[in-house]
Amino acid sequence: MKFRVSAVQYRLHTISSFEEFAAQVTHYVKTAQEFEVDFILFPEFFTTQLLSIGDEHGQALGIERLPDFTEAYVQLFQQLAQETGTHIIGGTHVIEKAGKLYNTAHLFYPDGRVAVQPKIHITPTEVTEWNMSAGDGLTVFETDKGTIALLTCYDIEFPEIVRMAKAKGADVIFCPSCTDDRHGFHRVRYTSHARAVENQVYVVTTGTVGSLPTVDFMRGNFGQAAVITPNDVPFPPRGILVEGEINDDMIVTADLDLELLYQVREKGSVTTWRDRRTDLYTDWS
Repeated sequence: MKFRVSAVQYRLHTISSFEEFAAQVTHYVKTAQEFEVDFILFPEFFTTQLLSIGDEHGQALGIERLPDFTEAYVQLFQQLAQETGTHIIGGTHVIEKAGKLYNTAHLFYPDGRVAVQPKIHITPTEVTEWNMSAGDGLTVFETDKGTIALLTCYDIEFPEIVRMAKAKGADVIFCPSCTDDRHGFHRVRYTSHARAVENQVYVVTTGTVGSLPTVDFMRGNFGQAAVITPNDVPFPPRGILVEGEINDDMIVTADLDLELLYQVREKGSVTTWRDRRTDLYTDWS
């Protein structure tokens, strides 16, 4: 099974209406569609751009107001996924449930279905500054191109959760991210490589670029998209199929071949998934 993925380095900038947001999103989707992609990945927290619209006094909205845009956000991405026949991972969007806020990845299927995966591991800033709550379960998603998982930013830094995703059948991990400096970016990037090696899976990741000068904790962004592979023949030696230019407004695109994953799991230079010492530590399968 082969399929094509695009990852969006989404440029954050101040806007004045939801229509501006929709136009920017549509631009990226239509650009990716020109390459006949099967999946499009947007970054974590990119919908915080909507907070820059501001209130009647010209002040940026608080994070608790982001769920006000959920219905319009879902409708926009549902429509784009159906119109283009593409699976779209709409980054993450903050939703409200039972009085709690959840940083939630959304998968929009070409047939109109919507699946969600709340972020499982919450950073200290998300807890103390934005009062986010952690998701309490992991789901893998079946598509006509294979089984995938959505693990957001900090999630990829925990090997156990990716082990669980692989044990549930995921061959591709989509990792929307949002980091404000080089330290955070490289934590996510290096651990994405580690998870690809450990589990012999693809990791598709991207982050926000640009800035939102009026929105707290979104003033600085350091991002780069990449499609990451295991480090073994027949993959690239550095384990990178494609990567963007750091902090540029752009899209990267690559073809994923699931058969290559199955080959290296069976007879690669190393067979990390098969060689787990489950007599010594947890067998997530």
